[in-house]
Amino acid sequence: MISDATKARFDREVAKYPADQKQSAVMACLSIVQQELGFVSAESEKVVAQHLDMAPMAVHEVTTFYNMYNQRPVGKFKLNVCTNLPCQLRDGQKALHHLENKLGIHMGETTSDGLFTLQQSECLGACADSPVMLVNDRSMCSFMTNDKLDQLVDGLRATEGK
Repeated sequence: MISDATKARFDREVAKYPADQKQSAVMACLSIVQQELGFVSAESEKVVAQHLDMAPMAVHEVTTFYNMYNQRPVGKFKLNVCTNLPCQLRDGQKALHHLENKLGIHMGETTSDGLFTLQQSECLGACADSPVMLVNDRSMCSFMTNDKLDQLVDGLRATEGK
């Protein structure tokens, strides 16, 4: 399930820390797993735990604490909409509902074509730019009006030819 090349990448991350602190590489190793598999399964958590000499539950706690780790397969484009209070006050919930209607799914679901997974998230640290969202845990989108949401979704869909 986890390739030798992936375990070698784990070792490169572990080497960045003192020998008695290799557990510090847990987040990097989980990110590597997600890059390879698309999500972090319970089985892959066990591999990471064994590799880092950690209890599997300790790795699971990290996986479940951060929303950047997918615990099941997700669409090619993961859309995390902030629904924390500052974004709520500036239409974060409305942005989430607009995306649900546009994509034909509810929060937490993936479109039937496998392109989009819609999630809500806690604070993304850009309250002054709300409502905000994060695409694939990498690209922050600010001041997301319905028009900007439509343009984003349509643009992402166009990159896939769908």
